[in-house]
Amino acid sequence: MNQQMPDGSTRYPLLFGIDEPSQLRELNRDQLIPLALELRKYLIEITAQTGGHLAPGLGTIELTIALHYVFNTPEDRLVWDIGHQAYPHKILTGRRDRFHTIRQYQGLSGFLKRSESEYDTFGAGHASTSISAALGMAVAAGQAGIEREVVAIIGDGALTGGMAFEALNNAGDLDANLLVILNDNEMSISPNVGAISNYLARILSGHAYSTVREGSKTVLSTLPPPIKNYARRWEEHLKGMVMPSTLFEELGFYYIGPIDGHNLQTAVTTLKNMRKMKGPRFLHVVTQKGKGFEPAEGDPCVFHGVTPFNPDTGKMEKKKKGRTYTDVFSDWLCDMAAQDKKLIGITPAMREGSGLVGFSHKFPERYFDVGIAEQHSLTFAAGLACEGLKPVVAIYSTFLQRAYDQLIHDIALQNLDVLFAIDRAGLVGADGATHAGAYDYSFLRCIPGMVVMAPADEAECRNMLYTGYQHVGPASVRYPRGGGGPGVAEKTRMRALTIGKAEVRRTTEGKIKPVAILAFGTMLTPAVEVGDALDATVVNMRFVKPLDEPLILTLADACSLLVTVEENVVMGGAGSAVNECLAKNNRQVAILNLGIPDKHLDQGSQQQQLAAIGLDADGIKRQILSRLAIMSEPQQQVKTQQAKTQWPKTITAVS
Repeated sequence: MNQQMPDGSTRYPLLFGIDEPSQLRELNRDQLIPLALELRKYLIEITAQTGGHLAPGLGTIELTIALHYVFNTPEDRLVWDIGHQAYPHKILTGRRDRFHTIRQYQGLSGFLKRSESEYDTFGAGHASTSISAALGMAVAAGQAGIEREVVAIIGDGALTGGMAFEALNNAGDLDANLLVILNDNEMSISPNVGAISNYLARILSGHAYSTVREGSKTVLSTLPPPIKNYARRWEEHLKGMVMPSTLFEELGFYYIGPIDGHNLQTAVTTLKNMRKMKGPRFLHVVTQKGKGFEPAEGDPCVFHGVTPFNPDTGKMEKKKKGRTYTDVFSDWLCDMAAQDKKLIGITPAMREGSGLVGFSHKFPERYFDVGIAEQHSLTFAAGLACEGLKPVVAIYSTFLQRAYDQLIHDIALQNLDVLFAIDRAGLVGADGATHAGAYDYSFLRCIPGMVVMAPADEAECRNMLYTGYQHVGPASVRYPRGGGGPGVAEKTRMRALTIGKAEVRRTTEGKIKPVAILAFGTMLTPAVEVGDALDATVVNMRFVKPLDEPLILTLADACSLLVTVEENVVMGGAGSAVNECLAKNNRQVAILNLGIPDKHLDQGSQQQQLAAIGLDADGIKRQILSRLAIMSEPQQQVKTQQAKTQWPKTITAVS
């Protein structure tokens, strides 16, 4: 972890005078703009040293200050959607002096985390959750008779998620006391339109207009329904002429905006006015990603997530980076698309992260970014497959979890020809538990007809993608984040692997009852190192489903100990599949299942995470030797024999 940052009270007098939001609320409004300047400069300075998510937070500085200035946090609840936009929130809520540890081992989380601060009211690493969670909190407050404001802050990208619209629909119907703020950083407001919108927002959220509106409701309530509905529609029509309110008004929200999210005076006034209102309210705030830092304003995509950079120029440190599995997929997709015009590439809003940039440029008519809508992406792929096309869904392991019903019901049940390229499988380093791809072996292998592949190197990844594409039916290839592979160069010509066939990488010929290590995917590299050290047989399993059962049974008969190693949770994972194979075939052999334990792992480097749970070479070797030592203990052998011959006294028959 980094050293403690030096005291910045002289350079940031306002910011370093705020250890909690109550101190922010003691400032006068004229001090808020210089505070925003200090906060922006501090965010750039620290992130330049640590890396992290920069552009989203730069865009929400004024909005964050206004929210904590107007609302009585943490009693009033702020529910941020995902954590990228919440860095300023962390700095203002007692974590300023630890902000230099963000996304590091034992440091602050890069996302919202309830156990980290009472101001983080809801943990959020995935998008589109804020409105649902905030609605639950608002209803809970109402049930308890508590006067509390609940605010959901959601980005325009997250609003593409179906869950957000489900929550909006429900909130309007419940008439809950909820404020939803749309942080829209995609559309731009020209100076004239911005001024008009800000003026209208102040008027429409003001006391006079609200009083008239509420009074008119009372009067209209006595009128026949047709006249009341006509009056309501007429108000919506007038507002719809100058602002995009119709959709949200139809969902039952009182809409205000759009306003300039960087105008602190407008934001504070509007929020104060809207705080006095009751029921479902919707505030449309327009911001600019990377605001106040010219390099980030010019390229907010590059500065969304950054490595350490020069805060004066924006130039990032160049680290030597090998070829990544994402690069392998990107090249394979373009090569395969050139061969087969039926190939369609699909991503749920992760074009850059999933390696589809090149494909989107070369084959724009066959590229579909469906937004943050994982469920839709799978059923959309199912529809394409029904018509004879060959969809490839590029998706992070952690996001595939969100579309599990569609995977089973819409694709697997109909045996549709869809290939899943699953990125960020296994542990993901600084992104921590929210993005860990720790479960896909477990939730994929239980689905009938699903082929589950895990490459051990780059060349094998390319061939597995080709194998899955040629296979008729659903198939998946899961690979890790970033580089770190053994560096095996791919060949241009692709080769289909025999489905369900493993590969013995190291043998121990002539050794009596050796140890056999069954390695899945990324675990082959440390497994070979351990195999060399212990003179053990090492197998590259390749397939989690279907397993190479004949080879497993042969090894069970020949070895004293089988060790399964996987970068997936042990529960229900690849090791469990081996256990089931042995039990089904009545083979009795000692077995050690190594993988991710039954707990959520915090962020750190991938190497730190693997070492912490014993999945590096040293950890694997240590655990095998420990098991062998137990197996060789004479007392243990006696106990084992007794266990076979004596019925435990604690177990009694029920008459």
